[in-house]
Amino acid sequence: MLPIIAAPAVALAVPSVTLYVSKLGDNSTGLTWAAAFRTIQAALDAVPPTGGCRIIVRPDTYMEANLAPAHVGVAGAYNELIGDTDGSLGGGRAGIVIIDSGDPAKGFKSYDWWGPIRATTRGWSPEHTEETFSAIGWDRWRLRNLYVTGGDGGLMFDCTNRVEPFTVVVEDCVSIGRAFGGGVASCLSRPDEPIVFRRCKLWALDWWGDTAAAYVRVENAAMPQRPDVLFEDCVMVSPQCALKAGNYGYHTFSRVRTERCRLIALNFSQPQGTPTDGIIQSVQHGKYLHVELADTTLMGYKVFGSAVNKETAADIGYTVEGSVRAYVQFQQEVPKGMLRIGHWPADTFAALVPLPRPVSRRISAPGAQGSGQAVTPSPPAPLSAPSLVRTNMCEVSPFVWKGRLHLLECHRPSSGGRREEYALVIRDVETGQEVSRFGEGYSLACAFVWRGKLRVFASRFEGDNWNDVTMFASPDLTTWTSRVVIVQEPGEHLFNSTVCRSPDGFVMAYETNDPKWPAFTARFARSKDLETWEKVPDALLGTDRYAACPCIRYADGWYYVLYLEHRTPRWYFETYIARSRDLKRWELSPANPVLGPEAEDDGINASDPDIVEFRGKTLLYYSVGDQLTWMNIKRAEYGARLATWLKGWFKQGGIPTR
Repeated sequence: MLPIIAAPAVALAVPSVTLYVSKLGDNSTGLTWAAAFRTIQAALDAVPPTGGCRIIVRPDTYMEANLAPAHVGVAGAYNELIGDTDGSLGGGRAGIVIIDSGDPAKGFKSYDWWGPIRATTRGWSPEHTEETFSAIGWDRWRLRNLYVTGGDGGLMFDCTNRVEPFTVVVEDCVSIGRAFGGGVASCLSRPDEPIVFRRCKLWALDWWGDTAAAYVRVENAAMPQRPDVLFEDCVMVSPQCALKAGNYGYHTFSRVRTERCRLIALNFSQPQGTPTDGIIQSVQHGKYLHVELADTTLMGYKVFGSAVNKETAADIGYTVEGSVRAYVQFQQEVPKGMLRIGHWPADTFAALVPLPRPVSRRISAPGAQGSGQAVTPSPPAPLSAPSLVRTNMCEVSPFVWKGRLHLLECHRPSSGGRREEYALVIRDVETGQEVSRFGEGYSLACAFVWRGKLRVFASRFEGDNWNDVTMFASPDLTTWTSRVVIVQEPGEHLFNSTVCRSPDGFVMAYETNDPKWPAFTARFARSKDLETWEKVPDALLGTDRYAACPCIRYADGWYYVLYLEHRTPRWYFETYIARSRDLKRWELSPANPVLGPEAEDDGINASDPDIVEFRGKTLLYYSVGDQLTWMNIKRAEYGARLATWLKGWFKQGGIPTR
C-alpha cells in the first residue's frame, strides 16, 4: 500500500478576514462581536474571494438550512467555519453551536435535498423545481465544532452537476441526518488534499433508501491508488449501514480510509428477517469500493455487502492495519484479517452517544475578544441546582418583610377568565401560610418594600388585555390602598412591571407592546417618592428584540435588567441580562443566557425572573413551562450578595444593544 498523504494543515495563524456570528450582535458588519451577524448565512454571504476567511460562531441554536458560501477557499488559505465552543475566541460562553435545519414550528424536516448544506437537482421529483445547485462552493473549507441536525443530510456535500476536484475538512462535529450523517458525492478528489472527516460523530436515522452514516461517491473512472476520503477518529452510526459508496446505476470508483474509527450498523436481524446488506456497502457492485481499515471496530449484522449485485460483496477491496475488529450476527462470516469479537463491545457501543446533554456553561476568566486566549469554562455567577417551589403558577415576586421571606403570588388563569379569578396573594415562605389576599382583577405584579410599607405594582386585566400599572400599598399586609401610577399610551397595553431603588429615588421598568417596536419592549419611569411617576423619554430596552418580563436592580452605578428573550423562530424562551448607566444606552452580557430550560421538567421556558437578597444569599425565582398551558415556579440560589452576582455577568464587558 502506498503511504498516506496526511490532510493539509489549513488553519491560518492570521486569517485574512474574521467574521463573527452571534444572536447578541447588531447584525451590521460582522467584523466584531458587537457587530456580529445574527445568522450563519449572512456571514457566508460576506466571505471575500481571496481565501483565508474565518467565521467564528457563538454557541447558540441557529435554525438555518441550505447554507452556501459566497466563495470557495484557495490552496494554502482555506476558509473556516468554527464554533467557539470553549469561548476562547471571545464568544463569552462555552456551549454547543447547533445548526438545526428542521421546521422551527413542526420539527424534523426529512425531505430530499433539505439540510444544512445547500445542494439540489432540478427534476429530482415534481416538487424539485428550483435550478440545480452544487455544494462545490464549499471547496477548500474547514468546518469545526458544529452540531448539525434536523434535515435529510447532515454535513453532506453533494456537488451535483459540478463533478470537479473538491476538498473539505470537517473536524470535531456532530452531524445528523435522515439519509446521511455526512459525506461527499458527485465530485473528484485531490491526491494531495484529501477530503477529511476527523473526530466526528456521524448519524443517519433512517433504514429506508440510500442511507448511511457516511456516504461517499467520488466519480473516479478507475480505482485510485490513494484514498479520496479519510475518516479519522470518527464514530459512524446508522440503522442501515455505517459506510456506503456509490449509488444505483453509477459505475465509478471510490477509495476510503478509516483510522481509529467505530462503524456501527444498528441491525442484528436474523437471515430470514430484515438484515442489512452490510456495515460497509458498495451499492451497485463490490468492485467500485476499496476501503483501508486501520485500528477500526465494526458492529452490525455483517461486514460487507452490495445492494444491487449482492453476490459481488466479496469484490469489495479492503486492507487491514493494526487492530481491526468485527462484532457481527453469529451466523455471519468475518473477512480475513479481522479479529472476530465474541463478546459485546460495550466501549464501542457507548461511543455512539453524540454529546452529553447541552448545558449553558459560561466563561469566568476575562480575555481579549477574538484573541484566542484560553479561558476556563464556568458560570460567571454560578447558581445552585434549581428546586421546584410552586406548581400551576407563572409569576411570583420575593420580598423580605420584618426579617422573614415572603412571596407575592399572582393567581390567574392561563388566558381569559373572569375578574374574580385574578388575585394577588402573599405567602410566608417558611410556614407556607397565606398572609394576605387582595387585588381582585390584577396580576403580573412585583413587590417592593420601603420604609415599613409594602408596595405592589400590578397590571389590571380588563377587556381581555392588560392595562396600566396600579400601585397597591400597605403598612401591615392587611389594609390596602391603590392608585394608577402609569397610564398606558393610545395603542399600547402594559404587562409586567418592576421597581428598584436608585441614587436619586426609584426607577420602574414596565413591559409594553407598543407597535412602534417588536413585542415586547421595556419602558422606564422615575419617582422621588414611589407615589408620583414620570416616564423617561427615549429610555427603552428591546427596540430591536423581544424583551419581556423585566426585573430591574441597581448596583455599583449600573442598572441591571433581567428579561425574557423569545428565541425566534423557535418556540423557546430564555432569561437574559442587560445593563445601563442611564437607562438609554444598554449592553448585553456576552455570557447570556442567565437561565434556560435545561431540566426535563422545564419545558421550553425559563421566564419571569425576580430576585431578592436574603440572609447573605441571592435568591432567584423564575417560571418554567410551555408558555401555553402550564407553568411552574423554580428557585435557584447564589451564595453571596446580589451586587456580586450581577457584576459577575459582565466580567468581559458588554455588547451594545438597543
